[in-house]
Formats: sequence, C-alpha cells, structure tokens
Amino acid sequence: MYIQDTTQLMAMLHFQPMHIPDGYLSPLTCLIGYAVALFFWWRGSVALRSRLNQRMVPLLALMAAFSFVIMMFNVPLPGGTTGHAVGGTLAAIVLGPWAAMVSVSIALLIQALFFGDGGLLAYGINVMNMAVIIPFLGYFIYRTISGNSVLTSTRRVVAAFIAGYLALTISSLVAGTEFGLQPLLFHAADGTPLYAPFPLSLSIPAMVIPHMAVASIIEGLATALVVAYLQRANLPILELAGGQATDITALGLRQLVPMWIGMAILVILTPLGLLASGTAWGEWGQDELAQVLGTKAIPQGISQAFGGIAPLPDYSVPGLGEVPGYVMSAVVGVLLTAILILGVGYLLSRRAAPQKS
Repeated sequence: MYIQDTTQLMAMLHFQPMHIPDGYLSPLTCLIGYAVALFFWWRGSVALRSRLNQRMVPLLALMAAFSFVIMMFNVPLPGGTTGHAVGGTLAAIVLGPWAAMVSVSIALLIQALFFGDGGLLAYGINVMNMAVIIPFLGYFIYRTISGNSVLTSTRRVVAAFIAGYLALTISSLVAGTEFGLQPLLFHAADGTPLYAPFPLSLSIPAMVIPHMAVASIIEGLATALVVAYLQRANLPILELAGGQATDITALGLRQLVPMWIGMAILVILTPLGLLASGTAWGEWGQDELAQVLGTKAIPQGISQAFGGIAPLPDYSVPGLGEVPGYVMSAVVGVLLTAILILGVGYLLSRRAAPQKS
C-alpha cells in the first residue's frame, strides 16, 4: 500500500513538509509534538523572565518578524520542489536559543491561524521541527565552531553559515522521519496507511536532498550575512545571546531602525517567493495529493482532516491580485507577529521586574 517507486519519489520532490498540514500525522504524533512544545514554552518563559527587559522586546519582535517574512520567500529546489529558509539559527545567535524558540513559535502561530500555513493540530510538531530543533541545534553548532573567537572574527561568520545549514538540514531529516513513520505505525488491518502514505525510504530523501542542495544553503547564507552585518553595524547585539550585555541602553539598539527598514524592503520583495513553481512537499491539498497518489485512495486521516478557516488563506487577500495580495499578507503577518511578540515580551519583562528590584 506504500508509494515505493522512483517515479513517485520524484513526484514527492514537489513536496516539502516544513509546515505540516493537519491529517498527514496521527493524533498521537501531534500530541507528542504539543507535549514537547509545551515544555519548551514553559521553560522558555522562565528563561526569558530571568533576563528580559522592556528595552529588549523590540529586538525580539524584529527577529520574529524576520522569521515570518523569510519563510515567504519560496525558492525552487531540485526536482521542481519549493522550499524556504526559517531564520531560527540567526534568531538564536542574536537572542539566545530560548528567546529564538519563542519568536519562531509565534511566527508559526500567526502563519497557521491567519494564513492556513501549517495545521492547527500539527502546530506542536511544526514548533518542534522549526522553533526548537533549528534554534537550539543551530546555536550549539555556532558556539562550538566559533569557540572563544572575538565577536568580529571571520570564524563567527563561517560558524553562522555552517550552523544555519546543518540545523535546517537536520530539521528536514526529522520532518521526513515523522512522515515516514506514519504508514509504519498507523495503518488499517489490511496495511492501508491512515495518514501520510510515504515510507521512510522515500520521505527522508525527498526532504533531505532538496534542503541540502538549496534551502539549507540559503538558510546558512542568510544567517552568515546578517551576522557579518551586525559585526560592522551593531556589534553589541551579538553579545546578547552570551549574556555579555547587561545594559540594553548601551547596545546601540537605535540602530534597529535600519534593520526595520531592511525588513520593509524584504516585505516589498516577498512576491519573489511566488516565482518558485510547485507545491511544497507535505503541503498538498487533497486535489493535489490525489494527483500524486494516482489510483490509490487518499488516506482516511487526510481526507477527514479539518482544513481550518484562515482569514487570508495561502497569503492571498480577497479583491487584490496575487502580487499585491502577497505583499499585503506580508504586511499583515509582520504586524500581527510584532504585536503578539510585544505583548508577550512586555508581559514577561513586567513579571521579571520584581525579581530585579
């Protein structure tokens, strides 16, 4: 009952499940994802309360907005697939892994709720894959390679590239494993898969190969380029993750203004993400999945999945064309992400205030 031939593998290469929709994973898998996410959210809130103050919150919002926007830049991958960077390693280098986890989690929440990008039941798994694995693994690799080198060292730029590249690649491996385990663990009595029908022998290469070839390179380059920029333009920000900067007023955060201007430029350029053709692996709708499966029936879990009601599905705005609708979706997403981050950040920083008095 599995999809096992090479032709179908190449079809799968149009499918990149970084934002996993509902129905592709079993309820038990989704429950495990939420359990992991809840632990990290709790632990992250504790970590942030110990070091966050209100002057740091705008930087937290900036990194969350960057993660949201960069995920809109779909790029063509081998085999006709599309993919995107996540920005999780960069957020971890700048903010530390706990704050990065919170930032990327909120970006993913806005994507799922307002744009239908990723399922609500699968949200915990998406958080685990992109908001936990990428920041923590990327930060560990970055710190390991950069060692005790000075903040202006070229070694740190190289470390940022390698960390971004490996973190996204390993995240794709985890996502491919999650998909490949579904038909092995969850199937009907006759062996018919109830959820994602692709075995590990197909799901892992379909995820990992395109990321290694293109998407992870873009993640690494984006991470390295921003680190190199910060080395020249706002070096003290790089001290935040290591806890070296204790006085946020001395960090030159007024220079966040150019970074927000850069964010605005990225928003204007988001329609470039529409140039990549093909649907991301693991984000097929039922009609597209039926074309991939051919005569095989759509698995029960996918056919019965609740698609959710997103106000701006697929980053489109009613009454606007594709390009202006995509830009407007980016604007709305950045605003919603920043507002939510500001609310969470100020709440945590206010709770932290009594501990510092």
